Amino acid sequence: MRTRFPFRYGIASMSDVPHIFLRAEVEIDGQASIGISAEGLPPKWFTKIADATAEDELQAMLESITRAADLAEAMDQQVNLFDFWKQLYHQQSEWAKQHQVPPLLSQFGVSLVERALIDAFCRAKETPFAHALAQNLFGIQLDELHPELDSRSPADFLPAPGKQTATLIARHTIGLTDALTDIEISDDERVNDGLPQALVDCIEAYWVNWFKIKLCGDLQTDLNRMAALADLFARHVPAYHFTLDGNEQFTTIESFREYWQQCLADPRLKEFLSPSHLLFIEQALHRDEALAPHVADGLAAWPDAPPLIIDESDASLQSCARALELGYAGTSHKSCKGVFKSIANACLLKHRAQHAPDGPLPILSGEDLVNVGPVALLQDLTVMHALGIKHVERNGHHYMRGLSAFPSTLQDQILIDHADLYHSGPEQIPTLDIQQGKIKVQSLLDAPFGTKFRIDQVMPDWQWLSSDEIKLSHLIAP
Repeated sequence: MRTRFPFRYGIASMSDVPHIFLRAEVEIDGQASIGISAEGLPPKWFTKIADATAEDELQAMLESITRAADLAEAMDQQVNLFDFWKQLYHQQSEWAKQHQVPPLLSQFGVSLVERALIDAFCRAKETPFAHALAQNLFGIQLDELHPELDSRSPADFLPAPGKQTATLIARHTIGLTDALTDIEISDDERVNDGLPQALVDCIEAYWVNWFKIKLCGDLQTDLNRMAALADLFARHVPAYHFTLDGNEQFTTIESFREYWQQCLADPRLKEFLSPSHLLFIEQALHRDEALAPHVADGLAAWPDAPPLIIDESDASLQSCARALELGYAGTSHKSCKGVFKSIANACLLKHRAQHAPDGPLPILSGEDLVNVGPVALLQDLTVMHALGIKHVERNGHHYMRGLSAFPSTLQDQILIDHADLYHSGPEQIPTLDIQQGKIKVQSLLDAPFGTKFRIDQVMPDWQWLSSDEIKLSHLIAP
């Protein structure tokens, strides 16, 4: 898939990205069922090795996925889906340790298998994801991930199906090089595809007033960028909220504190950085530093620190608990980090809030990985809603031209089955329908796991490869 214009985040600038689908044939209570998951394969996220080539990173992601698929095929039957996932998780972890594969990368493959299994399970049971979760049909044992949740179930912490509005607030991503106004776009960078490009145009088109702002870590650059945004928001969306993404740009908590104090000292940002607008700051420290023991001392010595959460550092089942122990406010949910893991994290955060009602609310944020339909986005939003997350970073609709990468047969089907989520955009291409800054998701909640249809039935001419047939060349477009 090719982006409409480059998306710059951290040390990467992405202009095209492979999109992979995983199809699992599963036997559930003696019944055959098929489930499908999907994900984009972005560079410089699962690992941030500056000198690694795109081919190296794609090969590493492919190895993670195919290894998880091979392990899943070889596993014995399990009593429930949670036990199957847990065994797969630990087997993949052992493989990763032997081959020095970072946990965030190794468990990405598990997450794709996990989501395909959930899809197959919900289709076999003819039960939407949130209802299966509320009834704990997956067999989730929370205390096996967080012992303090002894004998509790997800339904003790998460919203009951049907008790929330079927909408999510879209938190619009502002990339490091995204144009804020139309005048900033040169003729050779302008995209004439009928969709908004500059930030002001996105605000007018979608009426978004929740944002995620990328930081580069260079103080003067970030100060000027935030000052420009403060002025723009004051003029166009005065009732705004935003989060900041530190993109792992800082090596110590002390260096980030010094940077932050200089941000607060800038008179242009006094109102902008106040708690009435700023919600939290995500992953300011590099993943190798963020969960180090001495971070606790740095946070304890900084009583007026803004709420800080982890994202890329959330690489293991214990990362969320570890972050809370050090003094962080919480963590993020991304489907690529695992669904059952996020369910357990959401319950842990709710549990901590119940036991400290006078303290600040722990945070489970909803973040994006350039998610697009017809599968990945829909499953991701379904999980977000089930976890009770109210606002989610969305950027796939902004950097991708709707579902233009897919044939008309699939485009027509998604407009039929998910007419609340997608509308017919420029050139009748299905485009995410954001109105008044919100996304409607009722059709996702009624589906087994996000997508009502099975993509292999809509696209019967697709060739599905076994794990040993997939080659790196399949992920590199000409």
